[in-house]
This record gives sequence, C-alpha cells and structure tokens, in this order.
Amino acid sequence: MVAWKVLQAVAAGAYADVALERSLRKYQLSSLDRNLAMEIAYGAIRQRYLLDCWIDCYGKVSSLKQPPMLRWLLHLGLYQLLFMERIPPAAAINLTVELAKKSKLVRLASVVNGVLRAAQRAIELGNELPEPTSLAEKLAQKYSFPFWLAENLINWKGLVEAESFAKASNQKPTCDLRVNRLRATPQSVKALFDEACITSSFIDSCPDGIEVSAGLGDMRKWPGFQEGFWSVQDRSAQLITPLLNPQPGHRILDACSAPGGKSTHLAELINNQGEILAIDRSPGRLGRVSTNADRLGCDCIKTLAADSSLLLKQKPSLRGTFNRILLDAPCSGLGTLSRHPDARWRISPARVDELVALQSKLLEGIFPLLSPGGRMIYSTCTIHPEENNNLIMNFLSIHPSLKLVDEKHIWPDVYKHGDGFYAAVLELM
Repeated sequence: MVAWKVLQAVAAGAYADVALERSLRKYQLSSLDRNLAMEIAYGAIRQRYLLDCWIDCYGKVSSLKQPPMLRWLLHLGLYQLLFMERIPPAAAINLTVELAKKSKLVRLASVVNGVLRAAQRAIELGNELPEPTSLAEKLAQKYSFPFWLAENLINWKGLVEAESFAKASNQKPTCDLRVNRLRATPQSVKALFDEACITSSFIDSCPDGIEVSAGLGDMRKWPGFQEGFWSVQDRSAQLITPLLNPQPGHRILDACSAPGGKSTHLAELINNQGEILAIDRSPGRLGRVSTNADRLGCDCIKTLAADSSLLLKQKPSLRGTFNRILLDAPCSGLGTLSRHPDARWRISPARVDELVALQSKLLEGIFPLLSPGGRMIYSTCTIHPEENNNLIMNFLSIHPSLKLVDEKHIWPDVYKHGDGFYAAVLELM
C-alpha cells in the first residue's frame, strides 16, 4: 500500500523522497516493512522505462496509451515479478489485483491480472524482451534510462564507461554520515554505533565520513543525532567544501545553502570561528539550515532569504567582502540517480538549458562579492558537461581576473560508491 501511494504521489508531481517520507510517517511501519516499501517504490520508479517495455510486449495496449494510474500499478506488480525474489509471484500478482479493486481501477482489475500473468509465464519460460537495434536504445532499455541521456552518456564517455555509470546509478545508495568535529570524532561516533549494534565503517576518502548500514529505521533515533555528533551527507559531497580551504576568521558566503549540509561543514572546518552567510531564496528551505545549524552547534551561521543573483543589487555594501564563496548551484542532479530515482524522468535537454541559464546568472551575480585574492567554488551534483566544465570555461573567458586553480569531476562508481559531483575552484587575481 505504501509503495502504491508513493507512485501515485510521484505521478502527481511530488518528489519520490518527500512522498515516501510522508507515507512512512502516516502508516508507521516496522523497519522490515519500511525497507520493503522503499525498495518496491523506488525500484518501480527507477525501472520505469524497462517496465514500460514489458507492458508493451505483454499488454494489449502500449504503456504510453494506458490510463496513467493503470500504468503505475502495472509497474508496481511487474517490478515485484522481475526484481523481488523474496515475494512469491502469486502473492505479487494477487496483491496488485487487490490494489486495483480497492482503487478507481476496479473495472481494470482483469487487465492487471492478465498482463501480470502473461509476464510471469514469460519469465518462467526464460523469454526476454526484444533487443533494440542501436547501442543507445540497448543501454536505455537495460538500465531503464531515458533515451536522450543514454545517447549522451555514450557520446561523453564511450559505451564501457556509460554502462559503468548506468550500473552505479541503479544500485542502492550508501548511507553516509559526516562526523561533526566540533562535538565528536569518527572514532567516538563509531563506538556509539558499535554499542547500539549498528554496523558502521570509516570512509577512506573522507576524514570525517562514516558509512552506516541502511535499513535501521528512523535515523533521528540513532545515537548521537540529538547531540549533534553527526549529520547525513554523501561521501562525494564531503569532498567539496574542503576545496575552499576555509580558515578561522574568514567571511564566507554559501549562495544556495539549503538544506545546510555544506554550510555546517564549512562551520566545522573553521572551528565555528568566523562568519558564514547562508542564503536561499526559499524561506521554508532556509529554516532547515537554521535547524541543522542549531543541532550541530554551528552558531557562526547567519541566514538570509534572498535570490543570490540579485544580492549585490539589494546590498551593494557586500561587494568584495567575502574571503570565500560557495555556489552549490541548482542543477539537473544527474549524479544522484541512485539516491533520487525520479530525477532521470524529471530532467530533459530543455530543462538542462534552463538550468545552465540560471547557473550562469548566479555566477554573474555573486562573482563581484568575492574579495581580491579570495577563492570561490562552483559545484553541482550532475555529470552533464554543459552544466559543468563547459559553463566554467565560458565564464572564465568573460572574466579574465579569475583563474581556475583546481577542478574535480566525480562520476558515480559501482565500487567506490558516492554521488556524482563537479567542482571548479576559482581564485580572484
């Protein structure tokens, strides 16, 4: 039931993680059932295109011509048949048919039963879907990617690395924490987890990082959360803020700060000694920055609800006053597909173009706020070159007073884990 509610909410425009959390709060499931609901919901969303291919093959009506709610319900049943070995096929089919009868799809329950049983017979016989002809179509079907992205990945990285990216984007994400050095150490936090029988390990690439086994219920109840000993942050994201080389006493601007992961990391790196101005255009999202800062004891963070691209016009006195600036820009999120399964379906080439225009506007708006000799980071959680290196090269060609001193491209990796990120480190000469 929870997974079905999540799919309906996502179909109506909600973000998957928000829809899932709301449903989990409403139904109060056990840890085991919570994990099962999450796996089915996220899996059905992630595998949307592949599941559509099964509907096209074994349904009388193609997936795109199905009533939307019927299509999502078929995804729910097909995902269980194809990917959930712990759920008996008969149970998966019967439950999906019952969901149809309890919803507005009661007249289509027989269609649900027919498509799922036809698919199950094909699975039992070892039948596979017809193989596409082009490399991009094969990649898109095998890993359930939109065709435009599969095609671009092959153009950017070649088939081998494109497939590696696709595999990493379809695996379950790790649960990574960043230890708050203001209040704890990685060793002390791990000792707390060991005592509570929570499996954890240090992350080699992150000096303050700990990986915790997922599926342990509400993490707000884990030891050390209320005391502000740690916060949740992906291992790749933990590598970004140290590139600023922030120092105690620095005046720092975090231009797109919500929900506050990098703002609080900056505060920890300067030992809470300095001034961090955390800006976000959404007052609601900015409230999460304050909440996280309070829990972690980062009282050097001040918040301001504003559009960073217009900040200089609104507050001209800020020109050239920041030693460090972080612009973690709004982006397509294509580096976080394992963590955000709906992102691949929300983004289109046209949306990327819109984001590039916004990113350029933000860079132009905050660049004058940097003091001479200061350092600025432009970062994203995407792997799209138009949002990353191409944008930065164009920006530098317009502003010769800036120089590129470092650049990092972090692609999702099946073995190393972590999201995909990009960071360009710029200095004002």
